[in-house]
Amino acid sequence: MAMNEGRIVDLEQGWEVLNKGITKLKNILEGIPEPQFSPADYMLYYDATYNMCTQKPPHDYSQQIYEKYKMTIDEYIISTVLPSLKEKHGEFMLRELVNRWGNHKVMVRWLSRFFNYLERYFIARKALPSLQEVGLTCFRNLVYQEIKAEVRDSVILLIDQEREGEQIDRALLKNVVDIFVEIGMGKMDYYVTDFEEAMLADTAVYYSRKASNWIQEDSCSDHKLKAEECLKREKDRVSHYLYSSTEQKLLEKVQHELLFVYSKQLLEKEHS
Repeated sequence: MAMNEGRIVDLEQGWEVLNKGITKLKNILEGIPEPQFSPADYMLYYDATYNMCTQKPPHDYSQQIYEKYKMTIDEYIISTVLPSLKEKHGEFMLRELVNRWGNHKVMVRWLSRFFNYLERYFIARKALPSLQEVGLTCFRNLVYQEIKAEVRDSVILLIDQEREGEQIDRALLKNVVDIFVEIGMGKMDYYVTDFEEAMLADTAVYYSRKASNWIQEDSCSDHKLKAEECLKREKDRVSHYLYSSTEQKLLEKVQHELLFVYSKQLLEKEHS
C-alpha cells in the first residue's frame, strides 16, 4: 500500500516500509526467490524516504536515515558477505569475491534509488559523502582491508602457475585486479600499493631463479631467445589482466633479472 506523500511519518513506521524493500533486495542477492521490483515498489520506498526527510524538526529524520543506510550495508556485510568469503580460499575465494563485489554494487545502486531524495537534497546540502561513496567505503573497510593480502597472494600464485605453463582463468584475474582499482574509486593507489608492488617483487624472484638455471645450461643465444620469449609473454599478460601502467615496470624487472644481472657471464660465454 502506497504511503501518502507529504504526511508526517515517524521514523519507526517509515523505516519499517523501507526495511521490507531492503530485505527483499537481500533475498534477491542471495538467490532466494522474490518477484522483481516494480515501479510501484520503487515509488513506495521513495515516498517513505521523502516523508521522513521533508518535515520540520523534530520529524525530519534525514540524519538518522543517512546513518541507517550505512548500518544496513555494514550489517549485511558482517552477517553474510564476510562469512561467505572467509570459508573459501585460493581461486574459490577469488570467485566468491568477484560475485560479492558485483552484488554489492547492485545493492548500492538499488538502495541509492530508494534513498534518492536523501541524496539529492540532504547529502548535497550538507556536503556529505554520497550514498555510492558510503557504500564503497563500507566494503573497503570491512571486506577489502580484511582479505586484501590473501587476494593478492592468490592472484600472484595464479600468475606464477601460468608462467609455468598451467592454464588459468584470465577473465577471473582481470575481474579481481579490477577490484583493486574500483575500490580506490578509479585511482591507482590501492592497485599499486596492495597488488602491483608485491607482484613485481615476486616477478623478480621468479625470473632470478630461472636465470640462475639458464646461465649454467644455455648458450648466450639460447639464453637471449628465452628472455625474449618471457618478455613477450609478460606483455601479453598485461594486455589480458593487468593495467597498462604496469607494463614498463614489469618488463624492466624481467630484463634486469634475465639479462642485466648476468650480462658479464653472457658476454664471456663461447660464441657470445
